[in-house]
Amino acid sequence: MKVLVIGAGGREHALVWKLAQSPHVTRMWCAPGNAGIAEERLAKNQSPVECVPVGAENLPKLLALAQEKAADLTIVGPDNPLALGIVDLFQQHGLRIWGPNQKAARFESSKVFAQQFMERHGIPSARAGTFADPMAAKEFAAKLGGRCAVKADGLALGKGVLICRSVAEAEKAIGEIMVNKAFGAAGSQVVIQEFLEGVEISLHALCDGATAKLFPTSQDHKRALDGDQGLNTGGMGAYSPAPFLGPAQLEEAARKILEPWLQGCAAEGIEFRGLLYPGVMLTKEGPKVLEFNARFGDPETQVYLTRLEDDLVELLEASVNGTLAKHELKWKRGAAVCVVMASGGYPGSYAKGKAIKGLAEAAHLPNTKVFHAGTVRQSDAVVTSGGRVLGVTAWGPSLEAAQTAAYAAVEKIQFDAAHFRRDIAAKALR
Repeated sequence: MKVLVIGAGGREHALVWKLAQSPHVTRMWCAPGNAGIAEERLAKNQSPVECVPVGAENLPKLLALAQEKAADLTIVGPDNPLALGIVDLFQQHGLRIWGPNQKAARFESSKVFAQQFMERHGIPSARAGTFADPMAAKEFAAKLGGRCAVKADGLALGKGVLICRSVAEAEKAIGEIMVNKAFGAAGSQVVIQEFLEGVEISLHALCDGATAKLFPTSQDHKRALDGDQGLNTGGMGAYSPAPFLGPAQLEEAARKILEPWLQGCAAEGIEFRGLLYPGVMLTKEGPKVLEFNARFGDPETQVYLTRLEDDLVELLEASVNGTLAKHELKWKRGAAVCVVMASGGYPGSYAKGKAIKGLAEAAHLPNTKVFHAGTVRQSDAVVTSGGRVLGVTAWGPSLEAAQTAAYAAVEKIQFDAAHFRRDIAAKALR
């Protein structure tokens, strides 16, 4: 089986690494890929994964690539190509592709659509309003006392959410997004949600249009600095499982969130085949959805796929085919932790081209995998090329063991101005 993976980040490296272990895969390409992905080998025949320099949003060239290589299955990692309709395009040309179509991808590409869908179908969420007029948005924020999340409607690399604790902060946030266009066209409308108190976790569910299979819990760390301080990022680390939901509570979350979501999709003619990722706040009133994503989380993918025992190719095929009900997801006991090493200055401006040392030493550690995100190879060196550079991931019999192993690997790796949080999984261990 010949597989094409689309994307260039840590999530895509984790997907490639896990897919490469499948005995079904005989050739694999990644567009555009990164320096770490280019080092992966297929378990079946030891052939290398080939990185092809085609951007993840260049849909015509990606279609041509899949046709040229006669890919049996294309797997989409990032949100933008899904929002642009890559699944619809490939299907129109008779190609098999995994991921939600453009209509289904609106759960992530439009926070306004997602919020209104939740309200229509009784999915527990924050009290919220959706606005195209800045003055109306400011009036609603004032009613919440300014304690709210102001969210750009469209995609903004995971950074289009501003948390406010006063009316002045909320008015500034609305002005930044809607008037100053800090996130471009993504901010033409906003969702304003009341500020929810509680513990935030990530849920993931693999879907085939009729069935949703829930993953174990995980927790992302969005803020740039220790103690959840600093700016919002795409994610500075993750771990799984999160201890804040036991099996019974996880079943309750599935009943209150996934069941009405599936029923709502059926009622509205939305066929969702892919990965649904609700960000959930565990409040005193129970779990409430903050937002939906329509693809694997990053860095949650890194901790999930190091724990998954099933053949990922078989699961994604079942998602495409509508046969997921026949599969039971199997997970390793224990836990996994991913620590993101980022460029100095991220999520603001940062320098690129910094040589990375210690990757080979980290690779020799047991139960450890360094997933590349923002890296490229320059002659004999691997250098930084993005904000989030590496996802240093380890697994073990306990969360404490996995955390210790992940940070031991981080200590082996150096690049100029490297920045990482030192408290990934600390909430769980407390």
